[in-house]
Amino acid sequence: MADILAENLSGKAVMGTDGAELGMLYNITMDLESGRLSNLIVDPDEHVGDVEFDYDDQGRILVPVNRVQAVKDHVIIDR
Repeated sequence: MADILAENLSGKAVMGTDGAELGMLYNITMDLESGRLSNLIVDPDEHVGDVEFDYDDQGRILVPVNRVQAVKDHVIIDR
Protein backbone atom coordinates (compact mmCIF):
# COMPACT_ATOMS: atom_id res chain seq x y z
CA MET A 1 0.00 0.00 0.00
CA ALA A 2 1.29 3.47 -0.83
CA ASP A 3 2.19 5.89 1.97
CA ILE A 4 -0.73 8.02 3.15
CA LEU A 5 -0.53 10.97 5.52
CA ALA A 6 -2.58 10.51 8.70
CA GLU A 7 -4.10 13.98 8.29
CA ASN A 8 -5.70 12.72 5.05
CA LEU A 9 -7.40 9.85 6.88
CA SER A 10 -9.24 11.69 9.63
CA GLY A 11 -12.96 11.81 8.97
CA LYS A 12 -12.91 9.21 6.18
CA ALA A 13 -15.81 6.81 6.03
CA VAL A 14 -14.98 3.24 7.03
CA MET A 15 -16.71 0.50 5.04
CA GLY A 16 -16.53 -3.29 5.15
CA THR A 17 -15.71 -5.46 2.16
CA ASP A 18 -19.37 -6.52 2.40
CA GLY A 19 -20.41 -2.93 1.57
CA ALA A 20 -21.67 -2.11 5.09
CA GLU A 21 -20.81 1.37 6.39
CA LEU A 22 -19.25 1.16 9.86
CA GLY A 23 -18.77 4.85 10.57
CA MET A 24 -16.17 7.61 10.37
CA LEU A 25 -12.48 7.23 11.22
CA TYR A 26 -11.83 9.04 14.49
CA ASN A 27 -8.19 8.17 15.16
CA ILE A 28 -5.49 5.51 14.88
CA THR A 29 -3.60 3.90 17.77
CA MET A 30 0.06 2.94 17.68
CA ASP A 31 2.49 0.90 19.79
CA LEU A 32 5.03 3.47 21.00
CA GLU A 33 7.84 0.91 21.42
CA SER A 34 7.64 -0.67 17.97
CA GLY A 35 6.03 2.19 16.03
CA ARG A 36 3.50 -0.24 14.55
CA LEU A 37 -0.05 0.92 14.00
CA SER A 38 -2.55 -1.01 16.14
CA ASN A 39 -6.19 -0.06 15.62
CA LEU A 40 -8.44 2.24 13.68
CA ILE A 41 -10.82 3.95 16.09
CA VAL A 42 -14.15 4.39 14.34
CA ASP A 43 -17.13 6.51 15.41
CA PRO A 44 -19.93 4.08 14.54
CA ASP A 45 -22.92 4.98 12.40
CA GLU A 46 -26.20 4.98 14.31
CA HIS A 47 -27.47 2.00 12.30
CA VAL A 48 -24.25 -0.06 12.30
CA GLY A 49 -25.69 -2.98 14.28
CA ASP A 50 -23.50 -5.76 15.66
CA VAL A 51 -19.88 -5.93 14.55
CA GLU A 52 -17.21 -8.51 15.30
CA PHE A 53 -14.77 -5.91 16.65
CA ASP A 54 -14.15 -4.66 20.18
CA TYR A 55 -15.32 -1.26 21.43
CA ASP A 56 -13.46 1.31 23.55
CA ASP A 57 -14.87 3.01 26.66
CA GLN A 58 -16.52 5.74 24.52
CA GLY A 59 -18.38 3.22 22.34
CA ARG A 60 -16.05 3.57 19.36
CA ILE A 61 -15.20 0.52 17.26
CA LEU A 62 -11.59 -0.76 17.43
CA VAL A 63 -10.60 -2.23 14.07
CA PRO A 64 -7.19 -3.94 13.90
CA VAL A 65 -5.02 -2.25 11.27
CA ASN A 66 -4.25 -5.61 9.64
CA ARG A 67 -7.91 -5.71 8.52
CA VAL A 68 -7.46 -2.65 6.25
CA GLN A 69 -7.77 -3.70 2.61
CA ALA A 70 -7.71 -0.34 0.81
CA VAL A 71 -7.73 3.40 1.39
CA LYS A 72 -9.26 5.58 -1.28
CA ASP A 73 -12.48 7.56 -0.91
CA HIS A 74 -13.29 5.17 1.95
CA VAL A 75 -11.20 3.02 4.26
CA ILE A 76 -12.14 -0.54 3.30
CA ILE A 77 -11.76 -3.23 5.95
CA ASP A 78 -12.00 -7.01 5.69
CA ARG A 79 -15.24 -8.27 7.25
